[in-house]
Amino acid sequence: MRERQKPVVAEPAESVSGLSSEFLESFKAAMDLCQTDEVQRQAETLHPADLADLLEALPSEKREDLVDLLRQDLNPAMIAELDEAVLERVVNQLSAQEMADAVAEMETDDAVDVVEELGEKDRRDVLDALPIGERTLIEEGLSYPEDSAGRLMQRNVMALPAHWNVGQAIDFMREEEDLPRDFFDVFLVNPTHKPIGSIPLSRVIRTERRVALSDLMLEDMKIIPGTLDQEEVAFVFRQRDLVSAPVVDAGGRLIGVITVDDIVDVIHEEHEEDIMRLGGVGEEDDLYSAVIATTRSRFFWLLIHLLAAIVASYVISFFAGTIEEMVALAVLMPIVATMGGTASVQALTVAVRAIAMRELTVSNALRAVCKEIIVGMLNGLLFALLIGAVAWSWFGSPALGGVIGMAIVINLTVAGFSGSALPVLLQRLGFDPAVASSAFLTSITDVVGFYVFLGLAAFLLL
Repeated sequence: MRERQKPVVAEPAESVSGLSSEFLESFKAAMDLCQTDEVQRQAETLHPADLADLLEALPSEKREDLVDLLRQDLNPAMIAELDEAVLERVVNQLSAQEMADAVAEMETDDAVDVVEELGEKDRRDVLDALPIGERTLIEEGLSYPEDSAGRLMQRNVMALPAHWNVGQAIDFMREEEDLPRDFFDVFLVNPTHKPIGSIPLSRVIRTERRVALSDLMLEDMKIIPGTLDQEEVAFVFRQRDLVSAPVVDAGGRLIGVITVDDIVDVIHEEHEEDIMRLGGVGEEDDLYSAVIATTRSRFFWLLIHLLAAIVASYVISFFAGTIEEMVALAVLMPIVATMGGTASVQALTVAVRAIAMRELTVSNALRAVCKEIIVGMLNGLLFALLIGAVAWSWFGSPALGGVIGMAIVINLTVAGFSGSALPVLLQRLGFDPAVASSAFLTSITDVVGFYVFLGLAAFLLL
């Protein structure tokens, strides 16, 4: 008689930063043994974000099995947390009605974010399957520019007339069914529905009923236009330490609210975007992308760096005779290029971060560039002594040590200048400095480094 298999009992997902490895192994074991009841039980205990991480961690065939198992009670909040590439595959597995049912249960900002990621056909099918009210709200959100406040905001906002008192506000909040699920501020509006002030919810709760809301109102309120870029919105939240902020249309009427949880996502997204661009890869290039899509995404950037390498090689070809006469130059050339490239990337990273944080502006750009030039020069002098001594002892030529030392000083000084000035220049010209800077810097530091080193060697040594 075949021995009955015991169900796999999962360890709790105790890791503060995500799912524990023990839980993942236990969950995969339960799926391998087709213990559907145990799989469902474990999945139901997870937070939507952890469930999304679990779905992303599974191989594609296991992911499909889990979606099929949970599709009758698919958590809408989990769908909103999925990576774009994984979301696309989940959507392909579900019917348009199933996706519409899930979208209808989401907060409007999450619903807009999910529908926005769908392909054109899937988006149209899901929108057509939604109730008219939900569809209208989502379509209005999609009408705003991509990555704007209008895409971030929740349409359901706590707004009250300015002439009410605390008692009326509390009674309304207790009796009204169509309120935001969570809110932190009460916004006061005039008869034309324009926001005139805000009150933290804690103040309303602690104040006597007879007190007018206008007496509690904070007039120093930051109002966000619906077309404002999400990066600008995040900057406002950071500068003002906001928890929520009202969003208005072109006529100044209150149309929604942005809360700090949305801003956390924006900060993460913008940070991730800059890191990817500095590395020369596109936003769509991640762990879950298909091989062909990843190859296509990286090809353009590799092509740019190939062209930069060809330019550097062309410069080296001018000194072919010099290198033939003194082979030691070929041995030391990579040191000059590597040091210059590293120094330029350091200056570039600081400059791009400062631009993103609104710390590097036109008014202080010259000072910042001069600082990086001085830093590059000082580091160049220090490394010139070190590398010059190494070259002298290696090849027994103090003159060669002096040449590479001078080349290091010049190249690190140029690296400091180009790494800090180039992002500022590109931003002034309307380009994203995180995208365009790295390829140009590779060309600049390689060409300058090789030309200076080999040129000095040809002039002073030969």
